Amino acid sequence: MATGHDDGRTGRDETPDRDASEFVEAADRELRETYEEPKSLTEFVDEAFRNPTVAAHASRYLLEAIESMGTRTVVEVGEEKERYRFFDDPANDGEHAILGNTEVLNAFVDDLRSIAAERGKAEKIIWFDGPTATGKSELKRCLVNGLREFSKTEEGRRYTVEWNIASATEARGLSYGEERAAADEENWFPSPVQANPLTVFPEEVRADILERINAEVEDHIDLKVDSKLDPFSREAYDYLEEQYRRTGEEDLFSAITDPNHLRVKNYVVDVGHGIGVLHSEDSGPPKERLVGSWMRGMLQELDSRGRKNPQAFSYDGVLSQGNGLLTIVEDAAQHADLLQKLLNVPDEKTVKLDKGIQMDIDTQLLIISNPDLEAQLNQHAEAGGADPLKALKRRLDRRRFKYLTNLSLEAELIRRELTNETDVWRADSYDELETLIREPLSVPVRNDDHGTGVGQRELAPHAVEAAALYSVVTRLDGEDVPAGLDLVDKAKLFDRGYLLDGDDRLDKDDFEFADDADDGEQGIPVTYTRDVIADLLNDESERAHAEYPVEEVIMPRDILNAMAEGLTGAPVFSTAERTEYENRLVPVKNHIFQRQEEDVLDAMMRDKRVDEETVEEYIEHVYAWATDEQVENDRGEHVEPDALKMKVFETDHLGRFSPESYGADHGPSPAVEEFRRNKVITALNRHAWENRDEDFSVSDIDPKEIPIIKTVLANYDWDDVRRVYEDFDPNQWADPPSDTETAAVKEKTLANLVEMFGYSEASAELTSRHVMSQVSYKWD
Repeated sequence: MATGHDDGRTGRDETPDRDASEFVEAADRELRETYEEPKSLTEFVDEAFRNPTVAAHASRYLLEAIESMGTRTVVEVGEEKERYRFFDDPANDGEHAILGNTEVLNAFVDDLRSIAAERGKAEKIIWFDGPTATGKSELKRCLVNGLREFSKTEEGRRYTVEWNIASATEARGLSYGEERAAADEENWFPSPVQANPLTVFPEEVRADILERINAEVEDHIDLKVDSKLDPFSREAYDYLEEQYRRTGEEDLFSAITDPNHLRVKNYVVDVGHGIGVLHSEDSGPPKERLVGSWMRGMLQELDSRGRKNPQAFSYDGVLSQGNGLLTIVEDAAQHADLLQKLLNVPDEKTVKLDKGIQMDIDTQLLIISNPDLEAQLNQHAEAGGADPLKALKRRLDRRRFKYLTNLSLEAELIRRELTNETDVWRADSYDELETLIREPLSVPVRNDDHGTGVGQRELAPHAVEAAALYSVVTRLDGEDVPAGLDLVDKAKLFDRGYLLDGDDRLDKDDFEFADDADDGEQGIPVTYTRDVIADLLNDESERAHAEYPVEEVIMPRDILNAMAEGLTGAPVFSTAERTEYENRLVPVKNHIFQRQEEDVLDAMMRDKRVDEETVEEYIEHVYAWATDEQVENDRGEHVEPDALKMKVFETDHLGRFSPESYGADHGPSPAVEEFRRNKVITALNRHAWENRDEDFSVSDIDPKEIPIIKTVLANYDWDDVRRVYEDFDPNQWADPPSDTETAAVKEKTLANLVEMFGYSEASAELTSRHVMSQVSYKWD
């Protein structure tokens, strides 16, 4: 680093350990891998036989791009689902990942599969709708990113044709009046609508090619290319055909598609090249927005014997840009006038540039809207059969995005909104996921009067969790909550799929939730939560402490209080919604306090915890006892399970039985036997013990997934604290006298909170004070 003297420079190292040329070389490598030299039509056909994807129709190519990245298992609404990794936006390091809504996305993929195989839905326009901030815009970006990157891969190359007619004659050609040598690259003009190279072939020949390709490939979806050559390319084709026919050429097709006239080039899929996106702010007449417009100057320049020359068309409409792959109408309510004009595009696959010029379209239509489009579509609903929008509504295949109802997904989304984090959370167990949910967050902020200094504000552990849980709880249907549970329990069930009730594990399937519940239909959007937290980050705190910067800490209760208080002034909520959401705050506060209390107890009792090796040993011995098997000791010998070890664990660690529950040889009483079989063995069987192979061991499962064992490992209460620390007094916690047990316990507890759970010293002080203030009320 630079020294401290002031020479007017930035203070950066003048000899960096990097070479700027490395970046240029990396860019060169990427382009070399992305682009190919143009190939002949014959070479392209050979390539299509080797890899049919290069010639795939739009819906099949889109499907293959999504499937190419595989799937992963997730839990949403309490159920395991297979999720396509494509929607995690891996091509862009997760920046535009779609969190949640896996069932909706899977249904979309199923739609594509049906459309691509022509098993139905070909006439449908897929419609994604839902409230704001539910991931619809992320879907668009994710599709663009994923298709772009797939088209750069060897298996996902996308091709079109380009023409050069300058070498056929000295007359004006596709160079728009400029005469160039045949070898000049400026004489090559690509199809402006990404025409599939197979469309160059006569229809019967193309059908034969496709039949042979499909016969050689084992795939349930055949390759289909039904389009005719686009008008721009047809003009070039017809011109070349006329020139060679006049000269008496017998092999007309070979002459027309000679590499001097026709080349097949690959292109990288992007907006404008295989993806058409009609934005909300785009304007112009319907025809212009859909396919493009005539260029008056070019009409005069190109002499076409009294007719309009397709070369004088702009081809910049959304369908033209999306030909060959995907067309997206974003914020469709702003383009409602176009939707009826799109009615026949999916099944007829054609549009008109002009009365006499028709263009075939191969694209997957997708529209995205907020709920206001639904209101427009239903404005004539009372007219019944006379509803002028009935045909349009029949064509729309609706896929509804909802607010997230998974705590972990909402916590991930909130962190994304507040930071530049883009990694998609993946965890092998819920314990790992729970760690991510509860993690603190450090956010840089301006910290002086001039706004030039940068400091850090800490969202304490459980702060993001609190915001996420409250948001989710406002989105859940309260009408179908089973007796004995509350909305926080329902949120936990939806996130991990089960609840722990004492010694028992209760799975989501053990409860009945209404199929028509409106979970996720309404509630607090993430944008509201983000803005509340952003305001807190910029507010000055009145907290103070002699040792720790507690003024920099935002606690979970700070966020919950601010979210509830802000409901009144937020115009997005109705009066009824505000009242309902305020009523749902208390159980969230109670749950978050319980989580903080558990942290403090675990930190206080850290030295008293049972280590996992002891737990695993107990489980192994109980299983061997139940199945009349032996266990392997430290010397590698196979011996009978140790009755004394099981007894000690059950009496000292579990606290379930007294020594009188065992015989002289430490044998279990009937009550102990029932406990082992019902509480331990049943739980082990649930976690695949009965399916274990010869290499299976207790380490292959997580002991904490067994309810009774989870209790042993994690759950302490204040009676335990009272028993272990006889002179401890929570009333002294804020400022304990020196050389007292309370002072010693506090010092150790704060250190453990920092080390075990990621608290800062300041947030550990505030959290432990909050917990102890509540404990002191009932301590005596």
